[in-house]
Amino acid sequence: MKKQWIKTGLFFLIVIGTALKMAMACDICGCGVGNDYIGILPDFHKHIFGLRYRHNALLSHLGVGGQRTYLTSSEQYNTLEAWGGWNISEKIRVMAVIPYSINRRSNQDENLTKSGAGDVTLSAFYQLVNKRQPIGNKLLVQSLWLGGGVKLATGKYNPADKSTTGESTNLFQLGSGSTDFSLNGMYDLRVQDAGINLNAHYKINTANRYDYRYGNKLNLNAQAYYKIRIANEVMIAPNAGVQYEKGKTDVDNDVLVTVSGGNLLMGTAGIETAYKKIAIGANFQTPFSQNLANGIVKANNRVMVHVSIAL
Repeated sequence: MKKQWIKTGLFFLIVIGTALKMAMACDICGCGVGNDYIGILPDFHKHIFGLRYRHNALLSHLGVGGQRTYLTSSEQYNTLEAWGGWNISEKIRVMAVIPYSINRRSNQDENLTKSGAGDVTLSAFYQLVNKRQPIGNKLLVQSLWLGGGVKLATGKYNPADKSTTGESTNLFQLGSGSTDFSLNGMYDLRVQDAGINLNAHYKINTANRYDYRYGNKLNLNAQAYYKIRIANEVMIAPNAGVQYEKGKTDVDNDVLVTVSGGNLLMGTAGIETAYKKIAIGANFQTPFSQNLANGIVKANNRVMVHVSIAL
């Protein structure tokens, strides 16, 4: 049995490695028209509904060596997501995310704000592994979900907000204007109260009606956690880990957009709590290393908080 769960873990690592080799590009550092990081998903047996708030920030149009210039802009992306999950059988799960965004950009010449609905995401998962088995005097629990999804073009894409000179990133949008697809994997391994959670997300983007295609996006994250139980009613789980994003370029009318793509490694730390059917959590992410859009973009810290109820 021990060999079996080791093989399962190795299988998931191979899936991640394969996805990494497939990565082509990303909409930079989880801002703009997408952020696929969800952290540790709360446990639920049938249905779950919740709200998730994200705050992402970056500096764009930096000068040589990452120095600020009179053109440098500070951009903030605030997104509130209503989301839900349904286990329609023991092995099949479907999920939906409906975002609403408030984007702000400021520099020496202007202060801009845009808000509105974003791109709705629908996904489905199949549970390949679901095991609980004793190892000595401890309990080993593992699960593996594999699936895919579709992102609908429900958010507004404004081609006028794209730089005609190709000198700035095309992130300041509410939606991508395209229908996109994803491959997803979620693996959780826990021995008694200590565990590790792995997520892999590979997004395949298509061109929108204006012939702009955001590059395909890869997101990998791993988090270690420990569950602390209080009076058998309250669960508190501090967690920490890393997140990695990888990319190359967007494509605009068959022309590569040089100010896009790159790679980003972030450290993550957070806490998850649960009381009966209610779960509340928060997560902080900070860059460890980055090389984005050939150096003209710098990602800043991110924050995510959520609350959900399981039915």
